[in-house]
Amino acid sequence: MRTITFSEALREAIAEEMERNPLIFTFGEDIAKQGGIFGVYKGLGEKFPGRVLDTPISEAAINGAGVGAALAGARPIVEIHFVDFVTCGMDELVNQAAKIRYMFGGQAKLPVVFRMPDGVGKSAAAQHSQSLESWFVHIPGLKVVVPSTPYDAKGLMKTALHSDDPVMFMEHKLLYGIKGEVPEEEYFIPFGEADVKRQGKDVTVVATSRMVHESLKAAEKLAKQGIDVEVIDLRTLVPWDKKSVIKSVRKTGRLVVAHEAVKRAGWGAEIVATVVKEAFDYLDAPIGRVGAKAVPVPFSPPLEKFVIPDYKDVVEAVKELF
Repeated sequence: MRTITFSEALREAIAEEMERNPLIFTFGEDIAKQGGIFGVYKGLGEKFPGRVLDTPISEAAINGAGVGAALAGARPIVEIHFVDFVTCGMDELVNQAAKIRYMFGGQAKLPVVFRMPDGVGKSAAAQHSQSLESWFVHIPGLKVVVPSTPYDAKGLMKTALHSDDPVMFMEHKLLYGIKGEVPEEEYFIPFGEADVKRQGKDVTVVATSRMVHESLKAAEKLAKQGIDVEVIDLRTLVPWDKKSVIKSVRKTGRLVVAHEAVKRAGWGAEIVATVVKEAFDYLDAPIGRVGAKAVPVPFSPPLEKFVIPDYKDVVEAVKELF
């Protein structure tokens, strides 16, 4: 099977769906001429003239235009330069996009995808390094997608572009360049269907995005110490695959939840609460949680590394359960 990058996989998914459906178009800052800050739109402006558009620097206007275009019958892809900047257009997301279908009794659909690069970069500092997916998990009416591989990125993007509800598509900055196998034939990945990235029998680690890769690295380290780790990639947070997580916990008896976002009130707490309620009798140890420290992400590389979790934190959390 061919190997392509995360960025190329996203571009392929968008191009295929734009070919299929003339109602799909995309707009955001620096995407038409520049091809996007992470290169996802390279070549699409020339291939689809008039359907890849640069906008003024106003997230409120960009998000509002996306909501309006979707209500008018189009299927827009809205690019937010960095997830941090979505704070400038939150009203359009949480008070409009998330609620319109409900408030109009289902008479209006809102088929819009909001693409948002998130997570740490290379010393991008506090205003360009956040993981804000838990904000959107908390808002009824929004779907939240967090892919970790090129294969998942393409399959989930294609599903997002067929959704009639607003989708928050969160893409970690450090994943755009990673490579993975992606089939040439068409495929879709349903929302709410987790992927077991590694089978194991001793402990379950649930993760998303960059932390899937860190968890897999931790699993290899722990295997050398006789601890067999199962790694589950949720892939989507709304909806999330409760069935697969509980099935795994019933097998292993132990659970660690790992995300790059600040641990306090992160989405991992929802997973923990659900497992405690529905699979408590299967647990052989307290549940471990891995997340960033509750401080702004520092510019300093050593301090950034100190604040943000990696495979060593997953290793430590797993070993505490034995």
